[in-house]
Amino acid sequence: QVQLQESGPGLVKPSQTLSLTCTVSGGSRGTSVNYWNWIRQPPGKGLEWLGAISYSGTTYYSPPLKSRTSVSRDTSKNQFTLQLSSVTPEDTAVYYCVASTRVGVRTREPGDYWGQGTQVTVSS
Repeated sequence: QVQLQESGPGLVKPSQTLSLTCTVSGGSRGTSVNYWNWIRQPPGKGLEWLGAISYSGTTYYSPPLKSRTSVSRDTSKNQFTLQLSSVTPEDTAVYYCVASTRVGVRTREPGDYWGQGTQVTVSS
């Protein structure tokens, strides 16, 4: 059973870079998981996919956010990270990491593994 846990600061100031880490435990053997996604849900809005990294290390980004987003991984620590630069209050959301067979996750589907989510508020 794959388990994911997001961590990072809950408050970020405007213009700064938001950095979150997802720690993976339990192992993906026996599953079809091969993409590690970052998704967010702003207050009162739906899920928004931000980016992902594949099992082989290829990265994928949402076009509107590509210039501000970076996804990376540290396989030695079983972690993958999200960096979102030049944040504004519109980046306030609950951020989730998701292990999936898919890139561009925008809905919860069988076979996906979700972290519990972490609230990030952008405010001065």
